[in-house]
Parts: sequence; structure tokens; C-alpha cells
Amino acid sequence: MVQTLTNKQIVLVSRPVGMPTNENFLYREAPVAEPQDRQVVVQSHYLSVDPYMRGRMSDAKSYIAPYALNEVIVGGIVGEVVASKSDKLQVGDKVLGMLGWQIYNVVDAGNVTKVDDSIAPLSAYLSVLGLTGLTAYFGLLDIGQPKEGETVVVSGAAGAVGMLVGQIAKIKGARVVGIAGSDEKVAFLKGELGFDEAINYKTANLQEAVAQACPNGVDVYFDNVGGVVSDAVMSQLNDHARIPLCGAISSYNATDGDLGPRMQTKLIKTRSLMKGFVLSDYASRMQEGAKALAQWLSEGKLKYEETIVEGFENVPQAFLGLFKGENIGKQLVKVTE
Repeated sequence: MVQTLTNKQIVLVSRPVGMPTNENFLYREAPVAEPQDRQVVVQSHYLSVDPYMRGRMSDAKSYIAPYALNEVIVGGIVGEVVASKSDKLQVGDKVLGMLGWQIYNVVDAGNVTKVDDSIAPLSAYLSVLGLTGLTAYFGLLDIGQPKEGETVVVSGAAGAVGMLVGQIAKIKGARVVGIAGSDEKVAFLKGELGFDEAINYKTANLQEAVAQACPNGVDVYFDNVGGVVSDAVMSQLNDHARIPLCGAISSYNATDGDLGPRMQTKLIKTRSLMKGFVLSDYASRMQEGAKALAQWLSEGKLKYEETIVEGFENVPQAFLGLFKGENIGKQLVKVTE
């Protein structure tokens, strides 16, 4: 069967300077290799596109190696086993893994995880039950440690991680303020997800809006964006505030540096904790997070939203849309049925 399959792939052919463009990517076709002993062939159903991928397209030192040029880009994928030489996985099993941006991946069976699409749709394993849900869970609860009655502010609040952070904070009894980039997103956060307040950073005077939305100051700031949004929130920190530093999407494509107000004085005066993290820091606790998220989802305490683009040829455009704020919730690409 495998010999009859033709693979479609997306490779990185040049490193972006500033905002990536279509010219940084190349589509190509290739034969699908025969699986060897203990390997499976996975047909991709949904591909995840994520802001952190922009960092891997550069060759700067980071917590993870950069993508190699002229090789298939790797990201989160859920799909179906269509050929197997493993006793662990059978044809028809649904799996999750860090796989190539291609229609078919030939991988060791131990490098993918079997998932149950009777519990939740396949796409949920890339969002609320996947990397973004776990990032929200550990970043907020381990670093942020929100307490009942405290004020939690979330930037990028209508994104895949931010919307879950806000809801988990509400589960813990906190007052939640979200910052997003459109009136539609503000209405979604308050009307659908139950945020107490929400701010459109593109139209508001940020300093005034954050102060007004947080009359008792800010106890936890879950930072997904950096930049001027974070500058405004830092001015409202309470003593002993906690700042989980998850992302800085506002500067990922910057070419002239990212210079802003210095925050050291504010952190010293308020004795605040600011800690960067990545999900792999919590590798030994993944089951804990997955169990809690699944329970909250089944109890109706968590809602999630996905923005799904259809068509493998549209993967780069979906990725670029992240930096224009086009998505609400998790940005995914549906590549096959």
C-alpha cells in the first residue's frame, strides 16, 4: 500500500528576517518510505501552527534547536495509523505526536501517543487536551498560583493558551481580566468564557484601561505577548505578584530590537516573581495536567475555541495569521478527513 502513496511536504528553505513570507517555505512531493520493524505510517488529519515555531526558524540560541534548512518543519499533529509494523499500534488507531508538516509520517511507534477520539474530537488533543492546555495549566498553577479573590490578568487572552488560563483562574476563584486585540474577542471573553473584564489593547489607553479594570491591582500576570501590553500591566503589580512568562509574540518578528520601560525597579519594589517556562519543564507531570483538563472539560468548566483552516497548501498562511491576530483560540489546519 505504501508504495502507492505520494507525500506532500513543507520545508523551510530560508530563515525569515522580520515577518516570515511564503518565500521562506517550499512545497514538495516525495515517496513514502516503507515502515521498518516497530514503525508506523501516520496520515495527518490536523496540523498545529504555533507562535514558538517562529523562534525555531531563526538560528539564534534558544531552549530548542532551530529548524534545519531544506528539511520538513516539525510541529504537533494528530492523525491516523494507515500502516503498521508495530505490535503497539494497529491500522485505524488515532495518534498524537511531534511530526513533520507532511501528509504522511513514518515514525517509531514509541514516538507517538494513542488518543481516544470518542472522549473528545481529534483536534482537541492539539488544543485544550494538548500542548496549549497543558501550558496554561502548569504555567498558571505552578508559577502563578492564583488564590481565591486575587486578580489575574492574561494577555493574548483570546488565544489558545490565554483563553484556558483565564478559565482555570476562574475555577480557582480568581477575578480575571483578559487583554485581546479586537472588540469581537473582548465580547467573546466576557460573554462566552466568563472573564470579569476584557480590554481591546488596540483601541484602549492601556495604562488607564488596566488600572480601571484592576482597581485592586494585579496579583498574577500571565504574559503571552510582551511589549507595550506588558508595560501597562507591570505598573499595576501588587506586592508579591507572580508573572508566568509564556511568550512574547509582539517581538518575534522585530528587526530593530525590543526596547521598552525597564521593569527591574517595579519587580524589586513589589517583590514580584517573574519566571519564564516551557512545557517540557513539566515532562514528568504531564499525566497530572491531562487528567485535570479532561475532568474540567467533561464537567463543562472549560470551553475551547478553534480556528480551523482547511487544506495542506494553506499551512504557511495559517501560521502567518497568528502574527496578525486572525485566530480565536487554537489555530489548526485540517489537511485530510
